This record gives sequence, C-alpha cells and structure tokens, in this order.
Amino acid sequence: MEKLERLDRRVIFVFIAISVALPLLFPVYLDFSVTPPVQSFYDAIEKLPPGSKVLVSCDYDPGSMPELFPMNVAVFYHLLSRDLKVITIQLWATGTLLAERAMTEVLKEFPEKKYGQDWVNLGFKEGREVVMVSMGTSIPKTFPTDSRGSKVEDIPIMEGVKNFDDFALLVNISGGLPGTKEWVLQVQSRYHVKLGSGCTAVSAPEFYPYVQSGQLVGLLGGMKGAAEYEKLVKRPGTAQRGMDAQSVSHIVVFLFILIGNIAYFSVKGTRKRLKVSR
Repeated sequence: MEKLERLDRRVIFVFIAISVALPLLFPVYLDFSVTPPVQSFYDAIEKLPPGSKVLVSCDYDPGSMPELFPMNVAVFYHLLSRDLKVITIQLWATGTLLAERAMTEVLKEFPEKKYGQDWVNLGFKEGREVVMVSMGTSIPKTFPTDSRGSKVEDIPIMEGVKNFDDFALLVNISGGLPGTKEWVLQVQSRYHVKLGSGCTAVSAPEFYPYVQSGQLVGLLGGMKGAAEYEKLVKRPGTAQRGMDAQSVSHIVVFLFILIGNIAYFSVKGTRKRLKVSR
C-alpha cells in the first residue's frame, strides 16, 4: 500500500494514454441512449420528402473540428442517403475547406451523387448577419457564384431557389459567432423556417431553450450529440470512437482515484495502530 501511495505519476499518464489510444484504434462502440434533442434533429430530416432542398451552413474552424466535423459528416451522409438536395454555405472563411472535406468523405459512399445536381457549395461570404438577412431577399444575388466560380443560374440544383422559402430545412454547424444564435435571431424568427443546429458542448446549454420553444427542430451538442446522431444514421464514425476513448479513460481515472484512496486510508490506519502499540 505504501508503494501505491508513492506511485510515480508518470505511470498514471501511461495508463491514461493507453486508455485513450486503444479505443480510437480498436473501437468497441459502447452502447448509450439517444437524447430527445438529437432524436428530434434526426426525425426532422427523416420527415422530409425525397428531393427536398436543405441549406447547411458550416460555420466552424479547425479548433472545434473534433466536435463538429463528425456531425458535419453525419449530416451530409444523412441528407444524401435520404436523396435530399444539399446546398452548403460558409460564414466562416475556415469553414469552406472543412465542408468540402466532409462532403468528399461522404461521397465515397455515394459515388452516383453529382456536383451541381445533388449538392453544391456556394462557398464563403463575409458579412455575418448581413449575409443572412440578404439571403432572405435573394440568394442568387447574395451568392452569384459557387465556390468553384460557376454562375448560380447555370447550376441545376439552384433552379427555383430564390430565398429561404425554397428550403425544406436549414442546418447550422456552429463553432461560435456567427452561428446558431444569429441564425435563430436573424433568420428563424424573421422568416419562420425550420432550423436545426449542431454546436460545441460548451455552447449547447445556451441553445436548449430554443429547442423547447420550437425555434430549433433539434440540437446536436458536442461530441456526445454527434455520437448519438451517428448511432441513429447507422454510420459509426470518429464521434463514437471518441466517446469510447472518453468513457474508458474516465473509468481508468476513477479506478486510480479509488486505489489511491484505499492506499491512503490503509497506510494511515496502519500508522495509527503502530503509534498506539508503542
């Protein structure tokens, strides 16, 4: 017990590293329940008729990528698997490459989907809330070309798309400002469109009231929300592997705390008995 009490902390670090690395390399996909906001998000997409157009705004950066990229991939996968038309934009300059990367990953499973017919990336536009309000008036004027420089009027999927009324659903993957709050205040409240959100875990508590009020049809909160969504769409990804690593590492930390306390009180009791006997 005295040896355990004096255990080198580097040994603990090694065990934690192993407990994180092994589930990432060899996922076990531990089972967990799906929370109502995530289920509502999934159900909102499931109810859309095939061929409906969905706007996805990817507003995040590499710093929030571990939480938001998995849900971005899962959203694109779910939409294309339901034969829905995906139109994506970015209000963060860093979001363009991440959105393209997410779609590229998904298209490996849908090689029949064609750019310009099944999905399009209108790219990044500076202006934050101004861009949101401008889209409510005219999307072709706000985004006259896509990310590849093609004119919007020449892209088949953009035929008939004038403003938010032409979308069956809006989805925002939010890493901060501008993000979900601005989409609710500037777009949902003004144009009364259906809006779903995926956000970082630290932001999620701020947005749960929007779900309760009906301003959001659903919410994916952090890596846990992304993992739940992956479970629903039946496509295990990095979020579920991340939750495996998190769960196993928490168990290891708990065991070390338990062992440490047992060692401490055992040694303390032994020392006390030795003092009494003397």
